[in-house]
Amino acid sequence: MMYALTMTRKLALAAICATLPLSAALAQQATEIQIGYSGGQFQPAEVRAPKDRPVVFRVKNLDAKAMEFESTSLRVEKVVAAKSQGLVNVRALKPGRYEFYDDFNDKARGVLIVE
Repeated sequence: MMYALTMTRKLALAAICATLPLSAALAQQATEIQIGYSGGQFQPAEVRAPKDRPVVFRVKNLDAKAMEFESTSLRVEKVVAAKSQGLVNVRALKPGRYEFYDDFNDKARGVLIVE
């Protein structure tokens, strides 16, 4: 009985470890895009990424008040506190134009173009 329990634990640990390299490989495939937010505007306002790869937005809010990075087409929203930064993970995308905006400021708009 003890041998079976130990073997089961070893097999479970081996199964978990086998998935770790795959997860790390998928994370390495993500395209990182850095966007600043200052004066109520995204900088740059237009960014590009390759198709069929996950995207990670690194949003650095330089303003003195919070902003909310939001996109209906990307299906994401993330509040970024004043003078801080946040990460927004996006699934792999097909070619197209994906708009994003600051939900707290209607004039702050940007676009991700996937090619």
